[in-house]
Amino acid sequence: MKNILVPIGTSPDASETLQYAVDFATDFGAEVYVMEVFNVTSKAGTLANVSEIVAESGKERLKGVIAQIDTKQIDLKIASFKGDLVDGLLEIDNELGIDLIILAPRSNDIQEEVYLGPTSGKIIKQTNIPTLVVPKGTKYKPFESILVAFRSGILKRKRILNSLITISEKHRSKVNLLLVKTPGYTDDDLKINTALMDISSHLTITENATTYLGVLEHFQSKHPDLLCVFRRKRGFFKKLWEKSTILKSEFSVPIPVLILSTKKD
Repeated sequence: MKNILVPIGTSPDASETLQYAVDFATDFGAEVYVMEVFNVTSKAGTLANVSEIVAESGKERLKGVIAQIDTKQIDLKIASFKGDLVDGLLEIDNELGIDLIILAPRSNDIQEEVYLGPTSGKIIKQTNIPTLVVPKGTKYKPFESILVAFRSGILKRKRILNSLITISEKHRSKVNLLLVKTPGYTDDDLKINTALMDISSHLTITENATTYLGVLEHFQSKHPDLLCVFRRKRGFFKKLWEKSTILKSEFSVPIPVLILSTKKD
């Protein structure tokens, strides 16, 4: 885990998310890049020391956000991209190799009923970079228990699990697997990848209409510190991926959610 990207939106809680990312990065020895997006047509990406960028461009709001946190001697850098949000993320990923995005559920939305706002929803929906969604007010601490929920045990590539493996090994986490048999599942879906089995201590199999309902059913009994799900067309969130904004009434958990890249289409 070398490079962590933190998209900074207009949320008044942006400093909380950035502090969490700095604390996380300190524990893992990673670099932190702070990203602001500008809605203009040019597509010029720049990377520089955050103090230099703030000084020369007069980004007082971003400077104020950084001033509110304890950087813990991490040399924060800014990844600035002029253009489309997803294009910017992909270009920065190509240049740096982003291992993890850390963001708040509502990075640009103040509606209390919204879990994923337009910005955070777009990032999660349209990229394959592992993303850690951190609820407001969450303080960084080791993940003693991780619940990994999925409807299919098939993995396209073992490296999909890299961030999960890194976190679980660092924190010596107890990893519980939750295989949710949803309507239309196949026998192949029940074959769990050996790499996933290797990092787990317990497997639960349940039947529910959706993976999320399976999580709700077993969430309290497992008491996880981290929920891990997979980003794919027929997986967790299912129809929720069809839109960027996701309501808390449709999905919400009070713990960080690690979303891994596509398993299979």
